[in-house]
Amino acid sequence: MPATVILEPEDRCCWDEPVHITVHGLTPGQRVTLRASLRDEKGAHFRAHARYCADGGGELDLARAPALGGSFAGLEPMGLIWALEPEKPFWRFLKRDVQTPFAVELEVLEGHEPEPQRVLGRAVHKRYFLPPGVRREPVRAGRVRATLFLPPEPGRFPGVVDVSGAAGGLWEYRASLLAGKGFAVMALAYYNYEDLPKGIETLHLEYFEEAVNYLLNRPEVKGPGLGLLGISKGGDLCLSMASFLKGITAATIINGCVANIGGVLHYKDETLPPLSANRNRIKVTKDGVVDITDALNSPLEGPDQKSFIPVERAECTFLFLVGLDDHNWKSEFYANEASNRLQAHGKEKPQIICYPGAGHCIEPPYFPMCWASLHALVGSPVIWGGEPRAHAMAQVDAWKQLQAFFHKHLGGKEGRIPTKL
Repeated sequence: MPATVILEPEDRCCWDEPVHITVHGLTPGQRVTLRASLRDEKGAHFRAHARYCADGGGELDLARAPALGGSFAGLEPMGLIWALEPEKPFWRFLKRDVQTPFAVELEVLEGHEPEPQRVLGRAVHKRYFLPPGVRREPVRAGRVRATLFLPPEPGRFPGVVDVSGAAGGLWEYRASLLAGKGFAVMALAYYNYEDLPKGIETLHLEYFEEAVNYLLNRPEVKGPGLGLLGISKGGDLCLSMASFLKGITAATIINGCVANIGGVLHYKDETLPPLSANRNRIKVTKDGVVDITDALNSPLEGPDQKSFIPVERAECTFLFLVGLDDHNWKSEFYANEASNRLQAHGKEKPQIICYPGAGHCIEPPYFPMCWASLHALVGSPVIWGGEPRAHAMAQVDAWKQLQAFFHKHLGGKEGRIPTKL
């Protein structure tokens, strides 16, 4: 009798939501291997597998049955998703078009052999990035190049500007998923997209000011201020926006730097030079992967103090989400130094949540961890860091934390949730 794979929900599931996987029609105690695979939009193949035993009734419930080995072990109901690994070295899991889902092929194979052959059952699980009813609107207003995502119901919503890292282009997946939680979220491009600058050697904060004003003036945005959400290079840009611009109420910084990074930042008659680096502190592994953890100079010493973002000017509340195994730079140090500067000037102590075992690329829940990939500014593969299970747990918690933070400070649901890690 063939095995049947049951998925709940069976029809539509967003990427940041869990899916309940069960297998029916096995024999009592039967040994099986479950395999998940998908191809991204560039054709890169991702795979994960785990070995299981059916219960006494011939059923396998991933919410109750621990994996006995494979890509992960233990009770991990979503392990087949977050443990997906690319066949191509240094390839990062990303979603380029949020209007289409990723199709995850699930297979049940007989036995626990290293390469089980006989397929007992299969199913296709589609995971979406555009929640039901969420409206996607390209923005080409003045100089602003962005995409706005609005919740399905009519009304006015807390507004958030989402600023991605140094990869350039326009990445929409975080904004589209967050809009499904009741926010009006604008994913903002700032270089290497359409007619924007090709590099970040020189950036002008007036561009970001134009984007903030555009979103504040949208009738769907409740105001009076916005939230900022920035990761990596986007984190220091959000710190600069909060420090220099009006209309910012709350900012979440994911593994950001407290100094300006990568190029010169101008605003009116002020200039922040980029934090300098010492290439002699770059390490290279035997596989040729670069570790740049210690490359940047301290923004507390010498001329590099001029790169320190004047966060004491900010009138907003901050949340810092920090991966303690971040190998891109010293995110915990930067969050603490931002906190020290704020408190030294009589400002509120920011909330800092640190995640042991989490690397640099903290994405929405169930994104497979990227340990190393091409760094746009370095020009070669670098180590991002992270231990897969700890990183997966951090992504789930960080997603809840930033939503609670924005709802509390921008209006909507109240409350702060305890971190589970």
